[in-house]
Amino acid sequence: MQLNAIFPTRDIGNDPAKIRDWAQAAEDLGYAYIEVPDHVLGAAARDGWTPTYNEHDPFHETFVMLGFLAAITKTIRLSSGVLISPQRQTALIAKQAAEVDLLCGGRLRLGIGVGWNPVEYEALGTEWKTRGARQAEQIEAMRRLWSEDLVTFKGRFDCLEAVSIVPPPLQRPIPIWLGGVSEGAIKRAARLADGWMPILPPDAQGEQKLALLHEEMCRHGRDPGTFGLEAWLRMQDKDPRQWAAAADGWRRLGAGYVMLYPMFRQPKFEDQIEMLRRFKEVAGG
Repeated sequence: MQLNAIFPTRDIGNDPAKIRDWAQAAEDLGYAYIEVPDHVLGAAARDGWTPTYNEHDPFHETFVMLGFLAAITKTIRLSSGVLISPQRQTALIAKQAAEVDLLCGGRLRLGIGVGWNPVEYEALGTEWKTRGARQAEQIEAMRRLWSEDLVTFKGRFDCLEAVSIVPPPLQRPIPIWLGGVSEGAIKRAARLADGWMPILPPDAQGEQKLALLHEEMCRHGRDPGTFGLEAWLRMQDKDPRQWAAAADGWRRLGAGYVMLYPMFRQPKFEDQIEMLRRFKEVAGG
């Protein structure tokens, strides 16, 4: 089981040198991936709705940051984690991902989700209620744009007429992994994705969700043994014993990757580096 590192977008600050030093530390420690979170806009609470992240939480732009990381790393793989694809134009995502893949030498994985923030969808002029259906269609369209020299595609949400992405990515197609733990997200992952990235503890509920994934994959004639699984370990406390127990639990469930997903803040740069070291130590990656 390998370890991935979430880019500390809320705490890293705006100094490119510190971003470089953090990314190179993750690479030197042997992490498999750096994953860059996504939010285009922050949103203030309203009408009884409280966002997970608000208007004060900083989020670096996902694809720009991936391009920067491509230039300052050599071997560590890169991923969005997760990009809210239905609130973006499909062809633009495909173009940006292709460019990052080219610049990083084929080290990109596209992690996508449907999100939890209807305010952001509305502000970006996209439809919240059809986000699952749109994501499913986007996966098909993006794979074709990455794999074919000229694409004609007519769907419910996108219409492409004899178009291409030039230059193309090195990976044709780029791997697509899905986040989300709803029944709909799991079924889409089982049917369409190359891997699944749940935020779940390795408990009875986690086992049930994993069983649903495998059941759906078999129903579609897919082999769970060739499918990727990365567990996000959502942690409220700076307790390495909890991190280790969660990592061990997902190791028993067959995860190929785990990533510490801290909900606590680490404003000091040295603490961000130390967390990389400590998680590597206790999770045994």
